[in-house]
Amino acid sequence: MAQDPRVVAALSHWAPRFVANGISLTDFEEVTASINTWEEWCAAWSARAALHEEMGRQALTDGHNLSAGEHLTTAGVCYHFAKFLFVNNPEEMQVAHMKAVACRRDALPHLRPAGERVEMPYEGNTLAGILRRPTDANTPPIVVMAMGLDSSKEEMDSYESLFLNRGLATLTFDGPGQGEGEYEFAIRHDYEIPVGAVFDWLEGRTDIDPDRAGLWGVSLGGYYAARAAAFEKRVKACITLSGPYNWGAAWENLPELTRAAFHARSRAASEAEAFENATKLSLEGVAQNITCPLFVLAGKLDRIVPYTDAERLASETSGPVELLVVEDGNHIANNRPYRYRAQSADWMAAQLGAG
Repeated sequence: MAQDPRVVAALSHWAPRFVANGISLTDFEEVTASINTWEEWCAAWSARAALHEEMGRQALTDGHNLSAGEHLTTAGVCYHFAKFLFVNNPEEMQVAHMKAVACRRDALPHLRPAGERVEMPYEGNTLAGILRRPTDANTPPIVVMAMGLDSSKEEMDSYESLFLNRGLATLTFDGPGQGEGEYEFAIRHDYEIPVGAVFDWLEGRTDIDPDRAGLWGVSLGGYYAARAAAFEKRVKACITLSGPYNWGAAWENLPELTRAAFHARSRAASEAEAFENATKLSLEGVAQNITCPLFVLAGKLDRIVPYTDAERLASETSGPVELLVVEDGNHIANNRPYRYRAQSADWMAAQLGAG
């Protein structure tokens, strides 16, 4: 039986991302080979996640806590990819999602360095996040990490490690329409509002330095980070990875699954309203307000967000800017992570004065 075109599209667009963000190549090949229709996607990935979760729970029972943290983190990533674009079945998606949240939460105390789940006040509710601090640091600088349309904090371990290893604390959080935030809040274009709430919360912490706080965003989160940096002047440096300049302009070329996810998470009542919502996510007239140092990444082979969006953003910002276009890179250059991940982390460490 031929694979569902939606499955083929998912694999062609996101295969490097899975491996770069913690899925073993063997797991990826075996699970995806077993899937013929998109409706099978969530269950297949959840079944593989359950194997890693079982090993993690057993390791906890046996007192092998470090191994438990590692297994449960892998389980969380697998559960995340079970749900990441599965908006066609919200109930099944949410079951997998809550499994991802639980596995990552239970892994946190056993990681090196350890992490803690945090909840930050926001519009009468809270935004969930994961705070990790480098070992033997009293008040380190911190990188606030904004998710994309289909990413969540449970996917971010490999990115967090880059900053933690360089003396920076990390705060990954699910904003409106993202991860845990998608159930209470719709996607919003003015992302400086949730970022402002996160920065307000940081100012109440005594174990990080809120005056040395950077902002990082991936994919649609790259737009969110740039937008927030234009208005939230407590952001001392910003990294944007393959963020769109205007999401509406990219709409017709987006994969079907991506449009469906945005439709659902922006709470649109119709395709036309989803497109209208997408057009609001634009840096037109905004980019020039970015005055903090900015690192902009794009893959020249990106089929989702054209690399020219990064070039336009870099040309319009008012502060210092570093532009990296990976000639053979796909979306977020996940097929060439060695071309930008360490480099961008070094850049942020230098901007925030990490020790």
